[in-house]
Amino acid sequence: MTTSGTPCGTVSAETYASSALDHLGLVSGMVDELGLVGLIDSLIVQDHEQRHVSVGQAVKAMILNGLGFVNRALYLMPHFFKDKPVERLLGPGITAEQLNDDTQGRALDAIDEYGAERLYAPLAAQSVQRLGLACRIGHLDSTSFHTDGRYNRDDTPAAGVVQITQGYSRDHRPDLNQVVLQLISENQAGIPLLMAPLSGNRSDQTTFRDPLEAHIQQLKSGFGLRYIVADSALYNEETLQTLGEFGWISRVPETIRSAREIILAVADELMASADEQAYRALGTIYGGIRQRWLVVYSRSARQRAEKTLQRQHLKQGSADLKALGLLSQQALACESDAQAALDAFAQRLTLTTLSESRIVQRPHYSGKGRPGKHQAPAAIHYYIEGQLASRIDVHTRKLQPKSCFIVATNELNEAALSHEQVIDTSTQDQQKVERGFRFLKDPLFRASTLFLKSPQRIMALMMVMTLCLLVYGALEYRIRHSLQQHQRTFPNQHGQASDRPTARWVFQFFSGIHVLCVAQVQAIVLNLNEHHRAILSLLGDRYVALYANSG
Repeated sequence: MTTSGTPCGTVSAETYASSALDHLGLVSGMVDELGLVGLIDSLIVQDHEQRHVSVGQAVKAMILNGLGFVNRALYLMPHFFKDKPVERLLGPGITAEQLNDDTQGRALDAIDEYGAERLYAPLAAQSVQRLGLACRIGHLDSTSFHTDGRYNRDDTPAAGVVQITQGYSRDHRPDLNQVVLQLISENQAGIPLLMAPLSGNRSDQTTFRDPLEAHIQQLKSGFGLRYIVADSALYNEETLQTLGEFGWISRVPETIRSAREIILAVADELMASADEQAYRALGTIYGGIRQRWLVVYSRSARQRAEKTLQRQHLKQGSADLKALGLLSQQALACESDAQAALDAFAQRLTLTTLSESRIVQRPHYSGKGRPGKHQAPAAIHYYIEGQLASRIDVHTRKLQPKSCFIVATNELNEAALSHEQVIDTSTQDQQKVERGFRFLKDPLFRASTLFLKSPQRIMALMMVMTLCLLVYGALEYRIRHSLQQHQRTFPNQHGQASDRPTARWVFQFFSGIHVLCVAQVQAIVLNLNEHHRAILSLLGDRYVALYANSG
């Protein structure tokens, strides 16, 4: 077997042996470029003489596993590294066998003991500084991950420990216990600046307020953040007052009466616009805070609303028509009973209205067959007749708020933040943090379901998951920035030149790169092409070395 420190890493005793490098060299290079391993090991006190793998190296191994996209759970590493050039990726002397469950568990315990949130903050701060990102705007959002197992669902958790329990599920699995992950991400590369694991039953209104209150000075001084952006859960009096003079941008909830009234007042004018988007700006005071409101109309939102309302109206209209048919078959004893039934039916209608409704009398004869010419009816029954028509006023009233929304900010200076910047920041840029959540929930990443020994380890693992997102976003930013800076391109999925490839596509493009170990002393990197070499050259010597021959 190859000894530690050879160019090939740990391989079998065969004369020739290969290991899969693929895109993992890119990931390893970015972890090293951001200095994550060294910073973790400088912050977490550990006896390095008693460890083959430091906490920082164990975290790097979990990041490599998490970004390996092999449809294997993040915390199941032992088999992942069996066919990988471990020493090339993690450093001399480290073997696949050392990256076992015990190594991972002790690393997660060390992270928990230090504090997952407390450890993540300096890692993010160093990362954005090394990437040269100006963190002017941060996007706040949260999502949930369901778990296997009961954990501390039925117990009162210890201080600082999340409760894994049922709550509002973004995964539409309210039957399962869950834990919530909250992120504040910058808006250039989507790098999470702060992360917080939270109990599964926490609501956004309180969880948005708590981290802002705790970290607002750190956001300003550590990252230079000037504005925080969030959805309507941020917009309540207590949270806005907590933020004070710190800048914010938020959707205004439709439940606020003044918001509904303003939308109805200006919607017709905005919806008459031929533009894709139109807005009206106005000043207002809410919660004792002066702010700028932008009532925004979106044609695409209107089109979506039209389709939704059409489905709702068709379903409700069919139900109303069926109910009218049943009512019209009922024989009522007197005209007052018929009128009462007609009035009750009309009051229940919401999307339709009765037209040409009337009460008609129909004689009822006893006996069988056709009644005689002069035979008197045994009784007179009263029936309801009428037609249904759609209520255009209701359709319009429902369409207006679905086609328009209000964005608010306490930044009153348009020179500092224009109307268009406020709108774009709250819509297009907010999607960056949402894309981050979709990345973490991707089946290939396998973080949608969690199972570990304890809630504390789950909290630590969520910090590692966030680091995976950080490294992924950093790589994508560096690749795109380097391509644009040097006016170069990279072939996309369709073979067309692009200067904005996704990191996922670049990872797939690097698939099939292997390291061939010859006689345990020489390592040859196979299957590199001109596009691979171009990307590596743009990223720098660190990355070139990870894909270079040795020995």
